[in-house]
Amino acid sequence: MTGRLLMEAAAQAARLGGEVALRRWRAGILTEWKADGSPVTVADREAEAAIRAWLAERFPDDGVLGEELGEIAGRSGRRWVVDPIDGTRAFVAGVPLWGSLVALMEGQRVLAGAASFPAVHEQLAAAPAEGCWHNGARCRVSTVASLERATVLTTELNFADSFRRSGWDALSRRARQSRTWGDCYGYLLVATGRAEAMLDPVMNAWDSACLQPIVEEAGGVFTDWGGVATAVGGSAVATNSALAVEVRAVLKAAR
Repeated sequence: MTGRLLMEAAAQAARLGGEVALRRWRAGILTEWKADGSPVTVADREAEAAIRAWLAERFPDDGVLGEELGEIAGRSGRRWVVDPIDGTRAFVAGVPLWGSLVALMEGQRVLAGAASFPAVHEQLAAAPAEGCWHNGARCRVSTVASLERATVLTTELNFADSFRRSGWDALSRRARQSRTWGDCYGYLLVATGRAEAMLDPVMNAWDSACLQPIVEEAGGVFTDWGGVATAVGGSAVATNSALAVEVRAVLKAAR
């Protein structure tokens, strides 16, 4: 199957998860709390179950790793990585900045990635050499080349690691503006040229896998906090290409 077809499959799966979750949004559902202190709802589980059923019908030999329902091994060497609701805190607060994320990986390589943002009617999909597509049209990162004119984003300011908090502080002091328009929505803003950098000090595979092709195919740079180009490095720094070196230099100098 070609990269474009895999991209379209990822986009359909993400869209399905988003549609299922949207039915529960602002519906007064109960919020539970996991052992790590993060929230989960029936919407998370229903959305992931729907994505898994869709994938099982069309890609029965592939494995699946999801945030809420665990991992199922496959036979093909490929694995779908699913976050049914990225930004559950926003979701339960009635804030629209959440999304459903789907990626297809083969080893450490991402073959396709997609993110659906149903509450704001936006969709991203990408695959290597196939471009990044926003609501059906090609999208690009911004060309802003000065931090003093840049918008920089993160998910929250409660960093467990003081060194990474220092890096964020140094970057935000230089930038025109810094905001916590975070979770997956921040990466959408970078990929579509509405922000210049998005940082997360801690990421799981289901949070980050789909984002690497989305950012890179939009012309940006996606690395972990240390500057390594990886989709599953446990942290994430996404930037436009013009500021890639400078942003990572600021973070490194603050260690």
